[in-house]
Amino acid sequence: MAFKISKRRKFVVSAIVLSLGLLSIQVFNLSWRYVAICLLSVVTYILSAWSLSEGLEGIEWITVLFLPTLFTAGIGFFYFLVPSRWFTRVPVIGLYGLGIYSLMLIENIFSVAAIRTIQLLRSAQAVGFLMTLVTTFLFYDTIFSYRLDPWLNIFWVALVSFPLVLPALWCINLEEKVTQRLLLYTLVLILIQGEIALAISFWPVTVAVGSLALASTLYITLGLSQNSLSEKLFKKTINEYFTVGLVVLVVIFLTTHWGG
Repeated sequence: MAFKISKRRKFVVSAIVLSLGLLSIQVFNLSWRYVAICLLSVVTYILSAWSLSEGLEGIEWITVLFLPTLFTAGIGFFYFLVPSRWFTRVPVIGLYGLGIYSLMLIENIFSVAAIRTIQLLRSAQAVGFLMTLVTTFLFYDTIFSYRLDPWLNIFWVALVSFPLVLPALWCINLEEKVTQRLLLYTLVLILIQGEIALAISFWPVTVAVGSLALASTLYITLGLSQNSLSEKLFKKTINEYFTVGLVVLVVIFLTTHWGG
């Protein structure tokens, strides 16, 4: 009888292997760590495909597997910004392991829900939405940490946002292909993110506050877009999202260093 490992065990094995991979990155010379992160991200895609291969079809090889892969990359780059002490880096690795395991669970739900109705879909969409925001924040924080030219900030923010926004919108209706409507929504959101990134580049705020502001913008625009795609965009929903936006704007003003 051929040995067959369950999906749940595949998720556990993948999470452990990737967590150990993240831990091993710190032994690399600084000049090689970026290469190591890219390789670990590729391994994440491969292990995710191995774990979820039974239910993947067509566009799902992109929409289902991108978030775990980019989550690894985001954590990997952010890992450099964490103080090089075990009591700070070990918790990051632990949270990463839990995060990647959770992502494989919800991506499995998406792949199954694309075929048949499943009750856990709404919960998976909510968790996926949260993990998308976390991943974008990690990337935004890394980008702003390098203090790049404002026009480069636009480029990198758009580049990392596109493969995160597209799956986050796709998971609402789980369509068989990327429709014009889905692509249009994605491009509009990416344009907004780029414009806000440009504004933040000239705003005298800290890296953390700027990254939080940009992630909050995505929270609002992505949340509204998801509700629009699911035909649940009501006035009350719009008011709730814009209230969050107003609160974030006030916080940014209060934490801005206006002095010279």
